[in-house]
Amino acid sequence: MTHIIGETCIGTKDTSCVDVCPVDCIHPTKDAAQFEKADMLYIDPDTCIDCGLCVDECPVQAIFPEEDLPEEWRKYIAINVEWFQTQ
Repeated sequence: MTHIIGETCIGTKDTSCVDVCPVDCIHPTKDAAQFEKADMLYIDPDTCIDCGLCVDECPVQAIFPEEDLPEEWRKYIAINVEWFQTQ
């Protein structure tokens, strides 16, 4: 399992979750070239260790364990995966 960033991150891109991630799985970071172009932040499912530290740091409650992701946000599982496949 992994964590997923969902809809409420769009346009917000608050990077407090990036700061607490022990494995650097949330991208793009503020200093990355893709940051301005990205609509939201994304969690790399291959790197995420499912620690959950990012969940409480998110000011817009956009991060969920995959199994707790609201049904209407299920599409963000693929959106997170696809972002890393295209980078």
